[in-house]
Amino acid sequence: MAGKTAAAALRGEGRTAAGADTAAGGPRLPPPGVPGEAEQPAPELVEVEVGSTALLKCGLSQSQGNLSHVDWFSVHKEKRIPIFRVRQGQGQSEPGEYQHRLSLQDRGATLALTQVTPHDERIFLCQGKRPRSQEHRIQLRVYKAPEEPNIQVNALGIPVDSKEPEEVATCVGRNGYPIPQVIWYKNGRPLKEEKNRVHIQSSQTVESSGLYTLKSILKAQLVKEDKDAQFYCELNYRLPSGNHMKESREVTVPVFYPTEKVWLEVEPVGMLKEGDRVEIRCLADGNPPPHFSISKQNPSTREAEEETTNDNGVLVLEPAQKEHSGLYECQGLDLDTMISLPSEPQELLVNYVSDVRVSPAAPERQEGSSLTLTCKAESSQDLEFQWLREETGQVLERGPVLQLHDLKREAGGGYRCVASVPSIPGLNRTQLVNVAVFGPPWMAFKERKVWVKENMMLNLSCEASGHPRPTISWNVNGTASEQDQDPQRVLSTLNVLVTPELLETGVECTASNDLGKNTSVLFLELVNLTTLTPDSNTTTGLSTSTASPHTRANSTSTERKLPEPESQGVVIVAVIVCILVLAVLGAVLYFLYKKGKLPCGRSGKQEITLPPSRKSEFVVEVKSDKLPEEMGLLQGSSGDKRAPGDQEPGGL
Repeated sequence: MAGKTAAAALRGEGRTAAGADTAAGGPRLPPPGVPGEAEQPAPELVEVEVGSTALLKCGLSQSQGNLSHVDWFSVHKEKRIPIFRVRQGQGQSEPGEYQHRLSLQDRGATLALTQVTPHDERIFLCQGKRPRSQEHRIQLRVYKAPEEPNIQVNALGIPVDSKEPEEVATCVGRNGYPIPQVIWYKNGRPLKEEKNRVHIQSSQTVESSGLYTLKSILKAQLVKEDKDAQFYCELNYRLPSGNHMKESREVTVPVFYPTEKVWLEVEPVGMLKEGDRVEIRCLADGNPPPHFSISKQNPSTREAEEETTNDNGVLVLEPAQKEHSGLYECQGLDLDTMISLPSEPQELLVNYVSDVRVSPAAPERQEGSSLTLTCKAESSQDLEFQWLREETGQVLERGPVLQLHDLKREAGGGYRCVASVPSIPGLNRTQLVNVAVFGPPWMAFKERKVWVKENMMLNLSCEASGHPRPTISWNVNGTASEQDQDPQRVLSTLNVLVTPELLETGVECTASNDLGKNTSVLFLELVNLTTLTPDSNTTTGLSTSTASPHTRANSTSTERKLPEPESQGVVIVAVIVCILVLAVLGAVLYFLYKKGKLPCGRSGKQEITLPPSRKSEFVVEVKSDKLPEEMGLLQGSSGDKRAPGDQEPGGL
């Protein structure tokens, strides 16, 4: 509340004590003396807070004689009431309201009054006995800070056309003493009484404790500019330490004023496109806002037709379509005056791209011929065209026309035209066209090996493409089903039981159309877990993996088979191991020969003489009719059986 602090500085926080008394309800003068007595000097002032202890010092002569015989009185309603007496330096409370709250301090010179209350604000006096009667008067002032002010705003609001000030807010300050002063503020500036404009009505209530509760009501005549005004109240009070103040929170009162202007707003702001969620909202400068209705001009009749809005008077277009474009207007009806105010008409444009049309729609061509594809579309903005290959997403051409020359079978398939508006991201339409190139069926693979187990159900698949669309048949009985992959490509699946006869003959699938036919062969091989290591060109399990359509292995049924690479990894490893073993063995034999422990020139089996400690460890047999290297190589080549996949070449 920087404004509040500045305002407090303007008020002058450093007021005098007399000024504070005035602010707290006027000067508090000591009560007049007892009738018949001479005029007494001003009493000594003692200030304390409620609940603390007041120290009442007797101002008589400090001689021991004068303080040994003292009587204390409270003056209430001009009447002296004895409350305490001192005899021979010993104190004794008199019966009454102060009986249990008084005690003697400072060798009898000070009387302590505990638990001070607002009722204790009065004059106390002490009177000595010798040598002649003397007295000293003390004025006790009591203070209590009020609680934080509580402000309540008029939630019903204030109309600006009211003929007299209306209640703005109420401020309550509880349990203060004496009565605090209240000051009202608007936007940080203090308010003063002003005839027919500002009126402040304050009242106070005395609680049983003697504390005051202050209630202040601010009434004012407001204008339209006060709709955002901040009001708050401030309590000024005094304590023995000086002047203080407490402020309430700021509040805003509803201000009602008639509507003068109505207008339209559209969200989102900027270029709109089909599919967006668009909100058309009516706004007005009146409070409360009028009843709104939104209308759209009929392009044929030029008449306004009311649109259906939600409970808040907002027209929601979701999703927006090009038909929503047009001229919109809002009407605001003031229910108090029954006056209807129109807004300025506003043009709404929903940008669009129409359905894309490609010609020819279903092109068919012979191999070697040419083809021209043309793309057309309409839009509210400038269009940009692109041609893409459907299978790869590759951009083939930028523009509405795509030229294809010397067509091959591979050119068959999908082509997509994309019409977009570069200035509006996300606004585009596409159209897919399938180009058919006449030709006999193509097979996904020519031959394939399938690793199986006997007496198990097997799913075999066969894929073919061509134009006209081919059909697939199988040479064995089973449950077959077909599924179209695209207009020129079909996948057939056969569910069959693996039997010895099936292992012997294999399975053929034949694809045929009006221009020819083609065949794929699937060889079934039993899985041997001890010797089989299938390579990447074979398939294990119960189903085959269909090859990519781009790796076509055939054009006619008499196509040459591609040789299948042999798996010789096992043979090579065996030969290398044998060579290493023979090399180590040769080194051992040569060492023994040099030591004279190996006789030479003998045929047949020879026992190598070893030290006694190692004689039983191993015995090596060497056939003398072949060299060790020859023996190892022959064993490696003859002992390494070829895997089934290496016995016959095959092509993918």
